[in-house]
Formats: sequence, structure tokens, C-alpha cells
Amino acid sequence: MADQRPSVEVAVVMRRERITGAMSRWQDWRWILDDVQLQAPGFGTEPRLLYKNESMERWLHGGLRVELFEDDAEGYQLNASTPAPCWFVLWRMEDEARLADEPIARPVVVSLSYHDASRWLDAQETVEQVLAPPEVVQWMQEFIAVFYQPEVKRVKRPESFKSLTDRFGNPASISTARRQGPGDGSGAGKGRRRLPDEGAAGG
Repeated sequence: MADQRPSVEVAVVMRRERITGAMSRWQDWRWILDDVQLQAPGFGTEPRLLYKNESMERWLHGGLRVELFEDDAEGYQLNASTPAPCWFVLWRMEDEARLADEPIARPVVVSLSYHDASRWLDAQETVEQVLAPPEVVQWMQEFIAVFYQPEVKRVKRPESFKSLTDRFGNPASISTARRQGPGDGSGAGKGRRRLPDEGAAGG
């Protein structure tokens, strides 16, 4: 049997709360991520209503698996190295009501990878985060210690080693030989053409 990826099961709690104040002119309710907990035997895997009153509802969504992937060790490192490592939760609204009178928010996937959260946000998904408990952070750090390989920074090649080209893009070269000319003792000035007024001065 092939080795399985390290994983834990979690339950996500979503909260529906009534909006008050000026914002209530456009929207009566809003959904937000309330909590992420490690899965417990009594949670089950089907969404269920935990609490409801006139201003708030809390729904539990159990049985979501969080896996750690070797090729995403950097994403976990970026999360673990922050002052507050967290769970990242992508959630979506139901297209139609299935469990209540109105559609509810349902978590789709949970991750500990900063890269996952970044990709989801780039795809215009709804992503929220809550703090991960210490035992989960430690579990993630142990995985990082085994699989994370910091990227080796390449030494920048000095400018003097870059190939030279002329203004047309053709290879060019420079010479370190001393350039000869008037006044350098090379005699390069001998035989030069006299200016028109030089002969008159000698009389």
C-alpha cells in the first residue's frame, strides 16, 4: 500500500449574521468564517445548524480533509513563519437552497498553504482565514523541517562579464592597448599636414 500524504480532518463553522447600520440598506445578512476545529467524532460529515436566533446562525461543516504536499513545502513555510499561522478556507454560496429556507455558505476546501490561498484569491474566490491551533502549527513545522528546501540564490554575474554588442546588436570588443596619437612620443605627429598659416610664421 502506497504511503499516504500527511493529513488531518477538520470541521468548519460558518456564521450568518444580520447587518446593521448604513450597510443594511443594500444587504440584510452576510456570511463569514467563524472557526476551524479539528474533527471530533460527534461532528459528522453533513452540514448542520448549530445555533439560530433573530440576528445570527452558526453552521457546522465536518469531514474536510487538509493534506500536506511535498511540492508545496514553501507555501507552508510562508504560513508558519508569520506571527499568526492560520487555516485558509475557500467557501462559496449554494446555487439554491438545499438545507435551509435560503442558500447557505459552504466551505469547499481548507489548506495551510499560503500559495493555495494566493491562487484562490487570484481566481476571484472567497477566501478567509482563522488562527490554527499550536498542535497543528507544530505538525506543519515538522513537515517543513523534512521537505522544505530554501531556494539557492544565484550569484549575479558581474557586469564586466556580459558580452558587448554595438548599436546594431553585433558582437563588439575593446582593446587594452595604449592608443597612440599626437603628444605621446610615438611620432604619430610627424608628417601631418601643415595648417595654412604655419609656413608664414617661420618666415
